[in-house]
Amino acid sequence: MHLSKPHLDEGALVVNAVNPTAGLFDGDEVDVDVTVESGARLVLTSPSASRVYRARSETPAIVRQRLTVAEGASAEFFPELFIPQAGSRYHQQTELRVADGGQLLYCEWLSPGRVACGETFAWHELLWDTDVFWSDRLVARERYRLAPDDASLTALQTLYGQSHYLGFFVLGWPHWPADELDALHAPGVTCGHGPLTAGGGTVRLLCADNLTARRTFARVRAIFYAAAGRRVPALRRF
Repeated sequence: MHLSKPHLDEGALVVNAVNPTAGLFDGDEVDVDVTVESGARLVLTSPSASRVYRARSETPAIVRQRLTVAEGASAEFFPELFIPQAGSRYHQQTELRVADGGQLLYCEWLSPGRVACGETFAWHELLWDTDVFWSDRLVARERYRLAPDDASLTALQTLYGQSHYLGFFVLGWPHWPADELDALHAPGVTCGHGPLTAGGGTVRLLCADNLTARRTFARVRAIFYAAAGRRVPALRRF
């Protein structure tokens, strides 16, 4: 992994994390451990889509990521869209830890695959494990498997056929902008949101296509930064 083109924008350090290879292959393992100390503001992003390729074995590509945000620190985590290609195997393990007095805006963006090549939800298996801690208290735990051999893809396929999924965990925000999030509902966008047991909330969206997902993500960022009374740091892509 490389860190590329860090720059300051709106008081935050914007850092691009780059996988210098073409993408992830079965058997690859990536460990990412990021700590944002008190007084720091970080936007961690990527300059292009992440890909996982067709598996040649039973071993998945594995990404383990841990993000720790201290009291008085602020972090945003936004990787570009994730593209699982046909026959791929992938396992993502995420741990988010935010201290009381810290702030985190965390996003995931899952695409249906290489749609232009006729590959829609054609991967072999995706496994997602996510644990979210607020002030050392477990406030969210997600475990899901997405595979074409069961009904796990039904929700992604029913509304739009080629849905892009956006998922957010938002912790430590001074105000939960419920009305603004409700207003995201539109043709091609379905949104749900609600509180965690402590510390913040979660937002889930299905979007009809890539461009709709990109516009919706930009809108969600704008909503939460406005709720915090801050200007949005530029990612140099929007």
